[in-house]
Amino acid sequence: MKKIALSIGLLITFLIPCGVMAQQDSMLRQQIAQIAKPVKGIVGVSILNIENRDTLSYNGNARLVLHSVMKFPIALTVLHFVDTGKLSLDQMIHIKKRDLPKTYSPLRDKYPNGGVDVSIRDLLGYMVSLSDNDACDILLKVINGPQTVQDYMLRLKIRGIAIRASEFDMASSWELQYTNWCKPVEMTALLDLFYSGKILSATNTAFLMKLMADTSTGPKRIKGLLPAGTVVAHKTGTSPTNNEGLSPATNDVGIITLPNGKHLAISVFVCNSTDDEATREGVIAKIAKAAFDFYNH
Repeated sequence: MKKIALSIGLLITFLIPCGVMAQQDSMLRQQIAQIAKPVKGIVGVSILNIENRDTLSYNGNARLVLHSVMKFPIALTVLHFVDTGKLSLDQMIHIKKRDLPKTYSPLRDKYPNGGVDVSIRDLLGYMVSLSDNDACDILLKVINGPQTVQDYMLRLKIRGIAIRASEFDMASSWELQYTNWCKPVEMTALLDLFYSGKILSATNTAFLMKLMADTSTGPKRIKGLLPAGTVVAHKTGTSPTNNEGLSPATNDVGIITLPNGKHLAISVFVCNSTDDEATREGVIAKIAKAAFDFYNH
């Protein structure tokens, strides 16, 4: 009888924390739902506490427009080729003027007439940290196009990310941006694999983490409401807004380092919204802050 009573006691001790945690998860989910509810569009969220494997999803399996978030899997693909010896970070790529169409491109701003050699290392910096569209398409050409990235995602068993169009393609046709999409849960899974060192060498994992931590775009998104100095390695994605005020993509995905030493992989997408930019970015910031507060204990 004593053994049975002890077993029941242990079971109750185990069940109570699980029940409390489930209730807390539900509270965070409700908080995110309340933040997302007023949005004129679709909000997709996926969160993973990397250390304890706790997950949360809100519209996490919706197919949402990717835009420049695609530069993260492109960078992973390029660095995979570096790890396998097919490319080198110090390899120089000759850039002609025709490789620099008019788009958002600090690279083009610096070398408007082309005729310059730039290393793959520097092109990755432009593409990831500055979200440079021309650098993105130049690197896509180096690896033979979006299909190479798509194939690599499938090799990693990431089936919920579709990359079909380059930045130039998307700029040439409004509809083509919708061919690049992802499920937030799959993007968070990719972030997890990357951070856990299951994709790249330790050296290139650290290199890409630094490029993402140095990201200058989207300061009012994931980082917007977090305490100053919080390390966020992230990649944003932003679509143009059409004449009807429709913005297909306002996104931010990345890894937050919490004060308690744990790490959150988080993906937040605001898709097909007619809200203004401040509202769209504010939703991302509020969701990130809610997750930050919840998991920092």
